[in-house]
Amino acid sequence: MATYKKKGFKRKTNNLDKNQSTTAEVFDTLDQSASSTERIVAKYQNYIIGFVLTVVVILLGYLGYSSLILEPKSNEANNELFTAQNYFSQALVDVENSDSLFYLSLNGGEGKYGFLDIIENYSGTNASNLAYYSAGMAFYNVNDFEKAIEYLKNFDSDDDILKALSLGGIGDSFAELNQLEEALDYYESAFKVSENNFTAPKFLLKAANISSILGKNSLAAKYFTKIKDDYPKSSESFLIDIQIQKNLLK
Repeated sequence: MATYKKKGFKRKTNNLDKNQSTTAEVFDTLDQSASSTERIVAKYQNYIIGFVLTVVVILLGYLGYSSLILEPKSNEANNELFTAQNYFSQALVDVENSDSLFYLSLNGGEGKYGFLDIIENYSGTNASNLAYYSAGMAFYNVNDFEKAIEYLKNFDSDDDILKALSLGGIGDSFAELNQLEEALDYYESAFKVSENNFTAPKFLLKAANISSILGKNSLAAKYFTKIKDDYPKSSESFLIDIQIQKNLLK
């Protein structure tokens, strides 16, 4: 019987061993990276935790300030403003006692704050901002024009009419102080804020009149003409043609 010699089978281990070695190296590298990251985190964890806590504290602090301090403060300021504004409104009607009422609106009375107290004690609130406007107008009405300018300049508003009125009030105050160039600048700013039918023709007319007084006749004629063309139904357009001709002939 013929006997066949079996060929020996030699297992190919080179590629397998190499793959296993590479895999082991990868895991070893990952382990080292993880250990390195852990060491970094461990080293700086106090800083990381501290940063996160700081952000949380700031956020909670702001929310707490808004809900626990700013909102109640604003409500309290609005109540005080109502009383001060009431004195101001009375002063506009009661001409005989207007000065004393304007001063009450500024300084307060009967245990209530005036505009100046509200500005000092409720800074950052809408009431405080409105108090700047009202205080400025109160000072204007008691002929303290420099104080009127000071307080009106501190007023800021997104409302076009209120903004125009505050700029116009500054213009009026400069006009009373005979600083006509400054008055003209503010009247021009006032009518440029908004083209509404209430404030725009009012301050255009004042700008035109001041321009005429300053000898800027072509500018005066320009503003008078704008009133005629853009606001023909306004009370300021009354006898406007005469004003235009008067300044064109100068």
